[in-house]
Amino acid sequence: MILITQLIYLIEGQEKIFDEFESIAIPTISKYNGRLLFRVRPTENSFIESHIDKPYEIHLAEFDTEQDFENFKQDEERKKFLHLKEQSIKMSILIQGTKL
Repeated sequence: MILITQLIYLIEGQEKIFDEFESIAIPTISKYNGRLLFRVRPTENSFIESHIDKPYEIHLAEFDTEQDFENFKQDEERKKFLHLKEQSIKMSILIQGTKL
């Protein structure tokens, strides 16, 4: 099992477009032996300390295998909507790990 944490930074004013992309991408996770464990929109007072920009959202997902995650990223239906992701996301940080 692999865990994927993603810090997502949006382009200001593109929240609705981002939500449109997520409405397609998130259900696709389960097609590839994956589960969205949580999706958080932290508020300013959620941070105790920070030395980087605060993300718009934080996602934690798990996939059974690395190949499942790769297959998710290559999903043809999801790829049709990547322009929404590109239009709305300024930057994202993806952290991959395993459960200890």
